[in-house]
Amino acid sequence: MKPGAAAAMSMWKRISVLWLAVKGDARRLWYALQHPQSPGWLKAGTALILLYLVSPIDLIPDAIPFFGVVDDLIVIPLAIRWMLSRLPATVREHAERRAAGRINDDSVADDAK
Repeated sequence: MKPGAAAAMSMWKRISVLWLAVKGDARRLWYALQHPQSPGWLKAGTALILLYLVSPIDLIPDAIPFFGVVDDLIVIPLAIRWMLSRLPATVREHAERRAAGRINDDSVADDAK
């Protein structure tokens, strides 16, 4: 297998394992980002999380078996939870309702008022 293919496979595996760990929080984060009143720091923080996820630079290198992936499984969920806990109440409540399936896309404009 070519080195580039191995790296792509490793990154895909990392993303899929991480998705299983943060699926609910990632969904709430996605809905919070779509809200008209979502703060700018949320968008910047989400971009930094995505950059960390795809970046070859990690706190613990992926070359170290097991521990290289564990740092992603700890850092990214903690960062997402931290950002979600600091959202304005209206944005947080809207994201939680959307994630639970209690409201649809049409009510986003109503929440912004």
